[in-house]
Amino acid sequence: MFLHRLSRFEQQILTIHPGEFYATGDDVVISTVLGSCVAVGLYDPGAGMGGLNHFMLPGVMKKDELIANPNARYGMHAMELLINELMKLGLRKRDMVAKVFGGGSVLRLHGTEASAIPRSNIEFAFEYLEKESIPVVASDVGGRQPRKIFFFPRSGKVLLTRIGGQRAGVVEKEEEEYLEAIRRAPREGPIRMFK
Repeated sequence: MFLHRLSRFEQQILTIHPGEFYATGDDVVISTVLGSCVAVGLYDPGAGMGGLNHFMLPGVMKKDELIANPNARYGMHAMELLINELMKLGLRKRDMVAKVFGGGSVLRLHGTEASAIPRSNIEFAFEYLEKESIPVVASDVGGRQPRKIFFFPRSGKVLLTRIGGQRAGVVEKEEEEYLEAIRRAPREGPIRMFK
């Protein structure tokens, strides 16, 4: 996460990366670049607060339970952290609405994994929001190009641009490296016994 300025915006820009989220009532813009990842923006149109997350792997969601395998910590964790942080700021879940972005088929992986990751991310986001009774008021998902989004948490406004050419290749490379880092990471942390 880093804070910076762009000349076309009055507000400061806070950029988040895969595995990060940010919730606020401040007049900032939250930005991220999405390939196969998904970002969910949650906000309350009346309260002037909102937030955005960015996740790469959703896990599997069964009808009766939301956490079904070790990978669920990514999408589930991102959603739970964002909702909890917004509730700490004073929002009620029943007043939140969502916007969903990303899930482009940008990875050139072998087999069906390349199409399974973005499709699973999209399905997870919509299923999770439906299960939590958070309405989706806008979305831009799927396709083949990466996206850059600017989310205005106070109003829920989103500016979106598609990324092409050499910049799309950079997004693909970064996502492949991030996915490989996820695969190499231990699935469980150390266990410490207390007496």
